[in-house]
Amino acid sequence: MLRIRWFGHAAFEITDGNLRILVDPWLSNPLSPIKPSEYNERIDLIVLTHAHDDHIGDSVELLRRNSEAKLAAIYELALHMQTRVGETGEASDRFVGGNIGGPMRIPGIGERVALTPAVHSSPVGAPTGALLFTSEGVVYHAGDTGIFAEMQLIGELYEPLVALLPIGGHFTMDEVQAAKAVELLKPKYVIPMHYNTFPVIQADPEKFRKLVEERVPGTKVVILKPGETLSLG
Repeated sequence: MLRIRWFGHAAFEITDGNLRILVDPWLSNPLSPIKPSEYNERIDLIVLTHAHDDHIGDSVELLRRNSEAKLAAIYELALHMQTRVGETGEASDRFVGGNIGGPMRIPGIGERVALTPAVHSSPVGAPTGALLFTSEGVVYHAGDTGIFAEMQLIGELYEPLVALLPIGGHFTMDEVQAAKAVELLKPKYVIPMHYNTFPVIQADPEKFRKLVEERVPGTKVVILKPGETLSLG
């Protein structure tokens, strides 16, 4: 069974019975019902979409507390995180840096993550989205991004089961652009994210739901409250 838990902002826990993956784990964000010190689940992999603080989040603390957990990110960011955690040497296989393209080869985990383009900025490396290959289907975390036409290719190549899309505007897509992104991606489910954490990214998920229902009736919009989980399979 696939379980997708939202902690607010862009932070998600994704489990499929085999792996537990955290994406952009800012568990200390203002909306999160759980703080990093309260998160006691085993972590197999942390995936970072880019190097802004609200996406690196609490990765350093979580990696230090979970000595077997690995991290996957764009190459420069993976090296940056290795330094921040305090591990040195090329022999470490915990910090796996790749680039936009085919699935990354993560020791002990396999080809479970592929990085995609994102239209955004990043102080270290390039901004990305991430495709997560689970036993139940592909989960697409778009990261922080504006809309871009190549989303259609992501939809055609990978047929995502679930898309996690920002709707807050200002730094990312808003509700209107995100609804168009759903048209391009055509996932079975979409979960809005990256909204209402701060006043500048206030958005209405019900507006997003209405637009998607009008334009892409084959996609179900799932609006989660922070801490809630979507279970599939």
